[in-house]
Amino acid sequence: MSNVKLAVIFYSMGGTNYQLAQWAEEAGKEAGAEVRVLKVEELAPQAVIEGNEAWKATVEATKDIPVATSEDIEWADAMIFSAPTRFGVMPSQMKQFLDIQGGIWASGKTVNKVVSAMSSAQNPHGGQEATILSLYTSMMHWGAIIAAPGYTDPVLYGAGGNPYGTSVSVDQDGNMVEDVKDAVKHQAKRTINIAEWVKKGNQ
Repeated sequence: MSNVKLAVIFYSMGGTNYQLAQWAEEAGKEAGAEVRVLKVEELAPQAVIEGNEAWKATVEATKDIPVATSEDIEWADAMIFSAPTRFGVMPSQMKQFLDIQGGIWASGKTVNKVVSAMSSAQNPHGGQEATILSLYTSMMHWGAIIAAPGYTDPVLYGAGGNPYGTSVSVDQDGNMVEDVKDAVKHQAKRTINIAEWVKKGNQ
């Protein structure tokens, strides 16, 4: 059994990153970690959401998932962030969540948290890697430890695998064009393993 507390923090408009978060949760529980799945606060006007059936359906599907807070960051030993790309960077919803953590950052409460990230876009070169790297830039400022997948398992050479973090393309109907479940689960378990080493070293 792992003694790691894992927060899986996502933003999802069409459901893809919610699914990635669910697979990360599954892997975390398989590894024995205590897992919280959390969404970041939606900032888009309700009228805009109502005009997009996929977005509206995702909001409904995730309505009972708690909104991530600073307390969740303090609680977690490890965090996995999952968000779609918006013009090559993370969406404003995820960025705001990170931006309002100045209080806990200033008091050193983000130091040595183990973090990893995942993303999606509508084509294979739509900015997924840049989005993941934009998340990691913030994590460097936090003093966090980035647990990138690297090429640490054969699964990373297949669907969704890359050295930065799992990324997936979706078609015009919002369906994933690759099965990236194994890549997500490897990434989550690697993140937990690294967090275990960090916790052991701090004891």
